[in-house]
Amino acid sequence: METATLNRRLLGMLYETLILLALWIVAGFPFVGLTHGLDPAWVTPLFRLYLLLVTGLYFTWFWCHGGQTLPMKTWRIRLVSADGGPVTRRQAWLRYGAALLGIPFLGVGLWWAWFDADRQFLHDRLAGTRLVKLD
Repeated sequence: METATLNRRLLGMLYETLILLALWIVAGFPFVGLTHGLDPAWVTPLFRLYLLLVTGLYFTWFWCHGGQTLPMKTWRIRLVSADGGPVTRRQAWLRYGAALLGIPFLGVGLWWAWFDADRQFLHDRLAGTRLVKLD
């Protein structure tokens, strides 16, 4: 399988952002309902952690069950292990965690792909995964 192009992956991430916004709104309702009226000093950081967990569960579940989220299906991209097999839970969580760690550093994991010989993101290198084009 051919490595997914950078443009295809970046457009997929844009679409993924829209899906995540909808997910966060839906996931936020029960949290807000349960914590309404409580001290925002501890509810706000707890809410952020909750959304990170919800996001992690979303990505890792789809990556481990078919290797594709809805945007990945739309753009015909699949996440596979470096050997081409299915992604394990460990690889999925490692990929998610490594991608999160790159955000405060101006998306270093995404910029990495411009210099990588196979055009893979840094979090894919670290997790032993790769994105492939399905065409």
